[in-house]
Amino acid sequence: MKVFIYFEGFCETFDIPPDQTVGAMKQMVKERFLVQLSDDKQVWNYLELSYGGAALQDSWALSDVGITSGSTLRCLIKSEPRPVMHVFNAVTGESLPVPGSEALLHMSVARLKTMVSMQSGLPVSAFRLSVFTDVQLYDCNQLQDYAIGVGATLRLDTWDGWVEFLQGCVLGHRLTVQSHLSDDRIVMRFQLRVALYIAASLGHLDLAGWLLERGVHAEEPVGVHPYRQWCHQTAHRDTGKCPIHVAVESSQLLILKLFITKNLLTLACRDPAGCDPLKIAIKNGHRDCVRYLANKLCSVVSLPNMPMPVRIYLQMKHWVSLGQKRAASNRCQYVSASFEARVGDMLLVDGFNQPQMSSKSRKAETKQRRGIRAKALQRLPPISNLLSVSHLHSKRAPPHLPSLQSVKPGDFKETQKKRKQDVKHRNDGPLYKTKEGDIILCRGKFTLPPVTRENIPKPLFVGSSQKSSNILTASLESFSQHCGRTPRENAIYCLSIASTFTEKPWMKQLSIARTLIRKHVHSMA
Repeated sequence: MKVFIYFEGFCETFDIPPDQTVGAMKQMVKERFLVQLSDDKQVWNYLELSYGGAALQDSWALSDVGITSGSTLRCLIKSEPRPVMHVFNAVTGESLPVPGSEALLHMSVARLKTMVSMQSGLPVSAFRLSVFTDVQLYDCNQLQDYAIGVGATLRLDTWDGWVEFLQGCVLGHRLTVQSHLSDDRIVMRFQLRVALYIAASLGHLDLAGWLLERGVHAEEPVGVHPYRQWCHQTAHRDTGKCPIHVAVESSQLLILKLFITKNLLTLACRDPAGCDPLKIAIKNGHRDCVRYLANKLCSVVSLPNMPMPVRIYLQMKHWVSLGQKRAASNRCQYVSASFEARVGDMLLVDGFNQPQMSSKSRKAETKQRRGIRAKALQRLPPISNLLSVSHLHSKRAPPHLPSLQSVKPGDFKETQKKRKQDVKHRNDGPLYKTKEGDIILCRGKFTLPPVTRENIPKPLFVGSSQKSSNILTASLESFSQHCGRTPRENAIYCLSIASTFTEKPWMKQLSIARTLIRKHVHSMA
């Protein structure tokens, strides 16, 4: 088929097969237009082919994305700064690039965790960074202390048993988040705060609304894990961030409106740097958020027989909350409420304990807990029973097998008759008649369906047998194992790629997504 390539004011015709890949097409463009890309250590220059408003990936075939004969592709030379390092996210399985210059290698680990948190949407208290040699990076150290150079790859790990929970938070699946919450109440409350933080960062409105109904507050900081709450003085600075701050930083206007509608006091919530949401929106240049927050702060609250500006109302509420905290601290309730650890809980101190953040799945954690719980819950017999059992074991004779005897043919027939009589006697039971006159046999607790003696031919229904369903289940499991994504996640991934073709109608985008899914299945076969 013939396609047209438009590059820097020139349009050339290319005669290519329909299954031609985009990567091979770029090589043909380089040879036809004599394109030379400069190789720089700090800047990466590359060719980009676009069609229908979407950038084409090198592994795609032209026919997979609906490119037919006579189509026109646009070719551009783009440049991007080369990332200084990469961070492999064990939760999503993706590699996050860290852009910047070599000067970033002299920054602190805490600063790097802040950058990774903004890219991934995870709070800093939900993950740790380490080198692939399993050397953990601590916040108080510099990157150069670990001899990390340009192009290095770090690893992001989360708490053991949290992988499925965080995957549900990143995708915005409320049922997945709910089913993977911890059994420990203190850890579960921390997980709910983490889930609201991620929902505010990635814009999952449904998940955020459900968490607010569960009692999670948008003006409450995420904090640290309960295992580390006795070391909160050395915690990362961003642990004091609230979901309302992350929603403003990420320019999630719908989430921001939801938080403020739920509680007006979130307008006065300050981050660890002392900035309220309006200052954060101005600092990041999010005009829609600035306009909405400014209108809210200039509005009026209707109180009984007296309208009051929002700024004065927020200031009065702040005074009341300070008075409540001071009164509680005088009664020694507020100080004790800040630490909710109990005797016997785990305590983690950096550099002294085995790390509990190795991204182990919840299934492995539950297996270990079940084994320990089964051993712990195993009841011991009383001492008298133990003595009697040991006495019986001492007197018990060794096991004796019956001797083999010859059996005559007549005896064998008699034993068969006896067995048939026993089975018939066992099956005999009370008979009950229904209103229609059908006889129902009741044997014990089980009821058999009525027996019909009509010789009426019944229609045949062709349906899926159990064997076919087993084959389908095995196919889906093998697909998930080789692809790394479930069929549903793969469908969402292909639909998100197809939605980038903004110049195509919706039905055309849907056909592109179907073609990509079919290609994934054929490539695995």
